[in-house]
Amino acid sequence: MLKSLFIRNFVLIDSLDIKFDKGFSVITGETGAGKSIILGALSLVLGQRADGKSIKNGSEKCVIEAVFDVSRYKLEEFFLTNDLEYDAEICILRRELFASGKSRAFVNDSPVPLSVVKELGSRLIDIHSQHQNLLLGDNRFQLKVIDVMAENDILLILYRKEYSRYLSLKKELKELTEKALQTKQEEDYVRFQLEQLADAGLVAGEQEELEQELETLSHAEEIKGSLYKITRLLDGEEQGAVQLIKEALSTADSLERYYPKAKEIAERLRSAYIDMNDLASETEVLKEDIEFNPERLDWVNERLNTLYTLEQKHRVSKVEELMELLDKYNKQLKEIDSFDEQIESLKKQLEVSHQELLQQAAVLSEQRKIASKAIASQLVEMVVPLGMPNMRFAIDFVPKQEPESDGMDEIRFMFSANKSAELQPVAQTASGGEISRLMLCIKAMIAGFTALPAIIFDEVDTGVSGDIADKMGDIMQELGTKMQVFAITHLPQIAAKGKDHYFVYKEDTDERTVTRIRKMNKEERVKEIARMLSGASLTSASIANAKELLKSKI
Repeated sequence: MLKSLFIRNFVLIDSLDIKFDKGFSVITGETGAGKSIILGALSLVLGQRADGKSIKNGSEKCVIEAVFDVSRYKLEEFFLTNDLEYDAEICILRRELFASGKSRAFVNDSPVPLSVVKELGSRLIDIHSQHQNLLLGDNRFQLKVIDVMAENDILLILYRKEYSRYLSLKKELKELTEKALQTKQEEDYVRFQLEQLADAGLVAGEQEELEQELETLSHAEEIKGSLYKITRLLDGEEQGAVQLIKEALSTADSLERYYPKAKEIAERLRSAYIDMNDLASETEVLKEDIEFNPERLDWVNERLNTLYTLEQKHRVSKVEELMELLDKYNKQLKEIDSFDEQIESLKKQLEVSHQELLQQAAVLSEQRKIASKAIASQLVEMVVPLGMPNMRFAIDFVPKQEPESDGMDEIRFMFSANKSAELQPVAQTASGGEISRLMLCIKAMIAGFTALPAIIFDEVDTGVSGDIADKMGDIMQELGTKMQVFAITHLPQIAAKGKDHYFVYKEDTDERTVTRIRKMNKEERVKEIARMLSGASLTSASIANAKELLKSKI
């Protein structure tokens, strides 16, 4: 509910600060007094785009601030999602416009994008005008009306959950099919690379071992000669190191009884003799093992060339990296081979989800058809007294080919104001005044089923008078018992129904003409209703008539 509206430096308004109450309020004033200016300011604070022309001449900045009670609208999640402070009783929307054309928007003193204000504003106030009546011809709006009155909230939540799953599966299947097509085109390349690497018979550490063996084979004669020389120096018959150490050991042993330290020398020589003797035996064996094998050398060279070629091709430097590639290509090939199975599985899941959607859509459709009969009957009952005695109304259902976010029903509100005329879509056949009355009754009907935003009826009573205006006023008055309702009107029959009455007028100051608004007391209200009845000059008859219209209020 709108609690107050503050405007400064907007068009003809220098400063305005007005408070509002719940229930049904009316706003009146002479043509050109500025009612549309106030409505324009309210539209701006609710997120409508603006420019510097909205600012009062000579001012640098315009400020519009609206305070709402949002306790009925379950907006906690909206505030949390947009990282805004939530206060159920006080929600402040503020818009600042600058002469430069720039503007800023705030919710509870936090700066926000205009899109956030617009979304929030749509949940707080519904400005119902001739332009907004175009909604009545919109299929989605028509469907929403039926769902509200059919109380399909739970069914829609369940349906949309399954619809979301259906779309997700559909997207996943599309992406997997595209990926499968792409990878199928790469399959020959992957298979070729895989076969080449697999045929290479890669072994971890093989390259290092082969490189060492190549060195050995390439220097076989040199190695063999060196080992022969080492063996001869260690164990030669004349000057071999082993024989010399053995002779030294014998000498040390002979000194032992004369020189005690000779024992230690002998032990060390004995140890050296054993080591050198073993080493001489080992080099003798190694010497015999070394043979120049040209066939083996050729094989090692060929094997290393294979490895080097593969490494260069795949831009790696180790056999282990080639083995990682082999594993990668194996996985790719398995993935390619499994695509058909995955796609088939997704198709089955998608079909199950599709069937579930069709079943849920059928339940939704049945509930809508049941509710539509009651809606049509009730709407005719409400609209006929509003100057359309021959009005006929029906709701057509056309099934959609595929499920959509709101089900599989295409809704059409069919209307005729005359007995003989064929029922046609409401947007094609109803006049502006007829659509206004239809919308008024529809909103009155759905107000009992859901917490609607505050409604401002902007001269929707254009073209009606007398008894019809009185009945429209009754509907608005009844609507005001369920929610906050404003009516900007020129009709005294409707103005008299309001719980509160606000008057918009122009006032001349020394410098300029400005627009004002004030809440009228009982005496002022009588005079305003009388003026609306008789024109500029008040008569005793118009005063008496005004009091009669207001008798339930004063």
